Amino acid sequence: MRNLTSTLLAGAVAFAALAGAAYAENPMVGGAAMYADKNIVENAVNSKDHTTLVAAVKAAGLVETLSGPGPFTVFAPTNEAFAALPAGTVETLLKPENKDTLVKVLTCHVIGAKAMAADVMKMVKDDGGSHKVKTVGGCELTLKDESGKVTVTDENGNVANVTIADVEQSNGVIHVVDKVLLPKM
Repeated sequence: MRNLTSTLLAGAVAFAALAGAAYAENPMVGGAAMYADKNIVENAVNSKDHTTLVAAVKAAGLVETLSGPGPFTVFAPTNEAFAALPAGTVETLLKPENKDTLVKVLTCHVIGAKAMAADVMKMVKDDGGSHKVKTVGGCELTLKDESGKVTVTDENGNVANVTIADVEQSNGVIHVVDKVLLPKM
C-alpha cells in the first residue's frame, strides 16, 4: 500500500508540475497582473510603470490599433525611460500638432508579429549575433543577445535592455524596455 501511495503521490506531483508549466502566469508589470486573455491596451493601462506610454498611445490615436487582433510585439518603455529623454520632449510629443511624430516614435516600438524572447534569441543566433527587424513604423531595430538577455538598438544607436520579457497578450507579446527607441529624424 505504501508503494502505491508513493507512486500516486509522485504522479500527482509530476502532473501538477506539468500543469503549472503549461499555465504559467505572466510576470507582474508595474505592480499589476498581466492577463494573456486581455489585449495589449487592456493590460498596459493597469501598469503603474507605463502611464506615460498609455497617455502617449491615447494621444497618438493608437488605442484601437493596439487593441486589434495583431499579432504584435511591443517593446514597452517605462515611465523612467520616457523621463530620461531630454527635458520637455514628452510634453512636446504629446501636443496635438506633433501627433505624426508621436505616432512615428510609438510605432517604432511595435513589430507586426509575435516574437517571444526565445524566438528573438534564435533569430539572433541564426543571423550570427544580431537580427535586424522592421517595425510597423518603418524603423529598423537591431536585436541582440547580451548574456542571455535581449537588447534592442534603434536607428540612432540607443540601446534598450529588455527588463521584463514574454508578457503574453491575447494579440501578441510585450517586452518591457528601459529606453525609448527613436526613429532617425
